[in-house]
Amino acid sequence: MTDTKKSQHGEWSSRFAFILAATGSAVGLGNIWKFPYITGENGGGAFVIIYLLCVLLIGIPIMMAETMLGRRSRQNPISTMITLADEAGADKNWHYLGWMGVAAGFLILSYYSVIAGWASAYVLKALTGSFFGADASAIKAIFDDFVASPVKLLFWHSLFMLATMLIVVRGVNTGLEKAVRFLMPSLFVLLILMVAYAMTTDSYDQGVKFLFTPDFSKLTGNGVLTAMGHAFFTLSLGMGAIMVYGSYLPKDVSISKTVFLIAGTDTVVALLAGVAIFPIVFASGLEPAAGPGLIFQTLPIAFGNMTGGWFFGVLFFVMLVFAALSSSISLIEPAVAWLVENKDMSREQACIWSGSITWLLGLGTIFSFNVWSEFKIFDRTIFQLLDYLTANLMLPIGGFCIAVFAGWIMKQQHTEHELDMPNALSYQTWQILTRYVAPAAVFLVFLHVVGVL
Repeated sequence: MTDTKKSQHGEWSSRFAFILAATGSAVGLGNIWKFPYITGENGGGAFVIIYLLCVLLIGIPIMMAETMLGRRSRQNPISTMITLADEAGADKNWHYLGWMGVAAGFLILSYYSVIAGWASAYVLKALTGSFFGADASAIKAIFDDFVASPVKLLFWHSLFMLATMLIVVRGVNTGLEKAVRFLMPSLFVLLILMVAYAMTTDSYDQGVKFLFTPDFSKLTGNGVLTAMGHAFFTLSLGMGAIMVYGSYLPKDVSISKTVFLIAGTDTVVALLAGVAIFPIVFASGLEPAAGPGLIFQTLPIAFGNMTGGWFFGVLFFVMLVFAALSSSISLIEPAVAWLVENKDMSREQACIWSGSITWLLGLGTIFSFNVWSEFKIFDRTIFQLLDYLTANLMLPIGGFCIAVFAGWIMKQQHTEHELDMPNALSYQTWQILTRYVAPAAVFLVFLHVVGVL
């Protein structure tokens, strides 16, 4: 199938372009915002070791499977599952897996854009010296005042969504590829600069020791499951992004080698973020287990009181915006691709429809922090409900189903042909991990998040 079928959206110009794009999808707020704080909450080094094992044994096999599905079909996730289920003689209901991925991308971007808007606003706040000399109560007041204003949140949400759609509307080569060729190298440069600064602090050794020295007495069963879940989510699996990016992958590119590079790069970014952040946290006498507020309510205290804090504050939040933008374009691309392929829309029309619906859904998240803060469904605000529904339910189910479909439903001759592994042992290892290890692990995560474990 791959030998003759091509995506109507074009292809990545090279393996390197795909690596940048897929890494950009994986590297987002989760790496720079979430990874450091969950590492802090779970004791540091031991958690990191479990996380790395989970990336290797769960994330990489499923990522290979999802990329393979996309490249074999050369279509959007919904059409991909229809085509491949038909090819395998399987139940046609597998197309719901594609629908769930596209829907998850829509819902995630609707609140992701709001949080990315916060990062964008904090670039300006750092630039104008809002954090200079501020203590914890002052920083908290800045944050509380910002999220209490629906007008401010709406402005930054709208600006971020507009930037996302302006990139996506230009297509694979002139839009997505050009954007990641700028965003990803810039992100790495900014991150290295932050690490370089961290190395000048008196607490650099303390931060690195916390991150890389394992103390398994601090690791709980919940911490193991958290590491497993984050390894899965950080690679952007189960939301259609990697599948649709895979559909643009040239046929002569090795999926296995490429996925190892992407997963490796994504993991390095997460670890570098920890190396950059924890020394600053310790040097400022702050708490590494501060939770989600580590970025917006804790680090600004450090930036406001350290030498060169103005520069490094701007640098950090620009980096956060770049990371968010490289992910946001992948979240909306599956929906745009489906509209172009199935509804006879131009790419411009598809972007307008997709972007407008996502922007509208984002209003629920904006109002969750102010005028609708008391409105709750199942004891959750709209933002909390969207986050729980996608991250804790839709993505684990999607990843589980991808592993089952690739490992059990597709014909072995097709998976062998698409993956083109270097030897039989490599393929058999992937097959064992995809058929048994990854589904079992994702199932355990799912049981955990729904409260069974």
